[in-house]
Amino acid sequence: MTRATLLPKLVLASASPARRRLLETAGLQPIICPSHVDESQVQETEPTALVNALAQKKAETVAPHYPDALTIGCDSVLAIANEIHGKPADVATAIARWQQMRGQVGTLYTGHALIDPMQGKTLVYAQLTQIHFADVSDRQIAAYVATGEPLNCAGCFALEGRGGLFVERIVGCHTNVIGLSLPLLRRMLDELGYDVTNFWDV
Repeated sequence: MTRATLLPKLVLASASPARRRLLETAGLQPIICPSHVDESQVQETEPTALVNALAQKKAETVAPHYPDALTIGCDSVLAIANEIHGKPADVATAIARWQQMRGQVGTLYTGHALIDPMQGKTLVYAQLTQIHFADVSDRQIAAYVATGEPLNCAGCFALEGRGGLFVERIVGCHTNVIGLSLPLLRRMLDELGYDVTNFWDV
């Protein structure tokens, strides 16, 4: 039997409902184990380095609890005009962020760390997606922030939710904007010797 047919479980080191839905929609049924990592401990100033470090830290926190499974950790930030943004701290911050974002182009960075304890391997990659934001009005911004949706999202919007109304277009992987790049995950599994279609039956 080859390693690709051993069908290990996949563990998602995240409490994100959006990431869980992405995996489930793709036919994967992950075990959910939030890492509860203190993200303030990582002080990187370059977006790719930041999301990769946080994704790896999340995966490394959870992986020891699942020695017979693959653990995926992810982290996302939005960069606009060389400024990094994560989840907004409060309503006022979210409104100010959207006033800065409207009519602009940002880059969504998501770090992905995949740990395979059986092989003793860790893969860490970042996916980048360009986002063109609509030139929305102050009233629309206030109404959107009032829904609470932006407060739970890196970048202050959810592409798969109401925030999708305020994105004119994206360039690159759309699932990356939701929190996890499915094409990148497929390539990472392939690099470790697994066929993603095998996980459909797990």
